[in-house]
Amino acid sequence: MVFVDLETSGANFANDRIIEIGLVEVDPTGVREWSVLVNPEVPLSPFITSLTGISEAMLQPAPTFRQIAQELLDRLRGRLFVAHNARFDYGFLKGEFGRLGVEFRQPSLCTVKLSRKLYPEHHRHNLDTLVERHGLTAGAGRHRALADARLLWSLWQCWHRQLPEATIRDAVGAIVGRAELPPQLDPNGLDDLPEAAGAYAFYGDDGRLLLTRRSSNLRRQVLGHFTAGSRHQALYRETWRIDWREAAGELGARLHELGFARSAPPMVSARAPGSGTARHLSANELCSWQLLPYAPGDYRPQLVFADELDFAVADDLFGMYTNRREAQRSLRLLAEVHQLCQKRIGIEQAVAACSAYRQKNCRGACIGKEPMTQHGARLLSALARLKIRTWPYRGPIALIDRDDFGMRQDIHVVDRWRLLGTVHNEGDLQTLLAAGPSRQGFDPEVYRIVSRTLNTGKVVVRPLNPFSP
Repeated sequence: MVFVDLETSGANFANDRIIEIGLVEVDPTGVREWSVLVNPEVPLSPFITSLTGISEAMLQPAPTFRQIAQELLDRLRGRLFVAHNARFDYGFLKGEFGRLGVEFRQPSLCTVKLSRKLYPEHHRHNLDTLVERHGLTAGAGRHRALADARLLWSLWQCWHRQLPEATIRDAVGAIVGRAELPPQLDPNGLDDLPEAAGAYAFYGDDGRLLLTRRSSNLRRQVLGHFTAGSRHQALYRETWRIDWREAAGELGARLHELGFARSAPPMVSARAPGSGTARHLSANELCSWQLLPYAPGDYRPQLVFADELDFAVADDLFGMYTNRREAQRSLRLLAEVHQLCQKRIGIEQAVAACSAYRQKNCRGACIGKEPMTQHGARLLSALARLKIRTWPYRGPIALIDRDDFGMRQDIHVVDRWRLLGTVHNEGDLQTLLAAGPSRQGFDPEVYRIVSRTLNTGKVVVRPLNPFSP
């Protein structure tokens, strides 16, 4: 094992740099410590100096990360990487190595997650709280890398004094994911699985899509399918290939999950229970109810199809259905629940009272007992939750999604509920826009995903210039 702590010039993976590294290496030969100041080659803020006690003057003669990279890699290789908020330390090291063209991969264990599993009765698990809770001695070097790495080693030993070894071993296994991969899978192919958001897909030997899901941590969830306690035997036997796509956040993960579901041939793909991904609807199937006024206050639904009408800009559309039969079934159920007149909404062509009135489930709009304006208002109210939003922008938009550490940015470009593509920088954005609007039909799944995202307000929305006519 190696207990790791870093001090950095800030919290952003993309812009900030490591300024100090502290390691406590533990193996059968003993315990060794190693620490080094690192010249970040960027200015250091007064806040970081006040927090850590590390000044620019101390860093000027220090080696750069490039100069210590090989020694650090040798010390980390072959060990379980243990850190508090491990994604932070691991992400910074991965970024620093990546700038040197070195792919950094290591099994990691987060002591925040481990503390939560071992002591679920407690709500706070930051390092200061754990030091106080377990009576550890922080010393004078708190917020220096080696001092904090020593604290993690002390915490590890403390937990082993307090709890059975099997309890800790099982908790570590659940977090690290001690997966026993199927023999037909190449284990090297999963080495690059990131601890990041995204979506993944399992395929059979004939290319069948067995499962597609999204996750906030791809590595943990994919390997979790093969851990002893949660292994699904059929999936274990039938999976021959696993693909994944990384994302900055939930929106990208949903869109990638949709992409996986659509990439499989419809006749061979099999949606796994809980995958949450619907099949793609072709434009000539997709239909909706459009309310048309027949007289003041008298509205009647008419079925319209997406291959004849652009649902993104049409007014007064309610519900999306795979075919005419489903739409009519839904309207009939709506009428029954809200006591609507089946004659007035077009389900029946009765000359006098509709069958629902005779069954005392219609308030008499068909025979003039209920005013048309009142029936029309009730129909609008019943349909309200099914209303399709018209595209609320003059042109396309960029939905900008960033991960928690600023390491990744996804720019999802959407126009009239159609996904034009996902890019990661301004240059690629302009190239994508230069290709013009999508020629695809209205996309119901993208509509649902993007509409829900706009309601949450969790991503930055950047309106873009309308496409030229």
